[in-house]
Amino acid sequence: MKPTQQSRPPRFDVLGVGVDAIDMSDALRVFEEAIERGGGHDYACALGVAGIMEARRNPEMRRILNASILNTPDGMPLVWLGKLHGYRNIRRVYGPDLLNEVCAYSAGRGWRHFFYGAAPGVADQLADEMRRRYPGIEIAGTYCPPFRELTEEEEEGLFARVREAGTDIFWVGISTPRQLYFMGKYRGRIPARIICPVGYAFDVHAGVKKDAPEWIKHSGFQWLHRALTDPRLWSRYLRDNPRFAVEALLQLCRLKKFPKD
Repeated sequence: MKPTQQSRPPRFDVLGVGVDAIDMSDALRVFEEAIERGGGHDYACALGVAGIMEARRNPEMRRILNASILNTPDGMPLVWLGKLHGYRNIRRVYGPDLLNEVCAYSAGRGWRHFFYGAAPGVADQLADEMRRRYPGIEIAGTYCPPFRELTEEEEEGLFARVREAGTDIFWVGISTPRQLYFMGKYRGRIPARIICPVGYAFDVHAGVKKDAPEWIKHSGFQWLHRALTDPRLWSRYLRDNPRFAVEALLQLCRLKKFPKD
């Protein structure tokens, strides 16, 4: 059944990108409605500051994000902005939590998951861990991609595997913004009902990397924890975070407008 307009979560604008004012239960409902609808070609994003700043640099990315069925507030800055827009019930829907909760909810419902991404062996470890945690979960398959664009032959092989496995949710676990461009390129071509990039979630749940403590996750400083554990991220955070803070303040004060398309 197609969701009614009333059932869709409300969105607020952050620098030209729509962010859904939701909590985890809302996110699960959107996934369930998309799978029941059965048409395919939907996609949902665990959206943080990095994705929004990439959309500021690239109008095509902005169009891709604004056409999604769901942009969850993956980081605390988006939650705070949602509250300032009047959405008091908004909660952080963090990529690793989204992956875990959808997998838990799907056990026994027949939803079939395909894990694409991460380093060699990680998607398989993730699949094994989800089976251990949630007996009855259905894993359609895994795929470890090369660190480059797929060839035409590789694309067709991937599509065939996903189709033959009867995939409902195609999870993408590569870095931002690569995973967003992947989603934009292959939306409508990957034969699954929902594509959802969640990046770091694969490493967290496969046990490859240790996630931040809960208090850090809700402090707004998880970016610092990530940078200290993975120094490659410093350049992204130092480039994007200050600019995001300034431009979000200008938008809130109505001193600057940001295009949506």
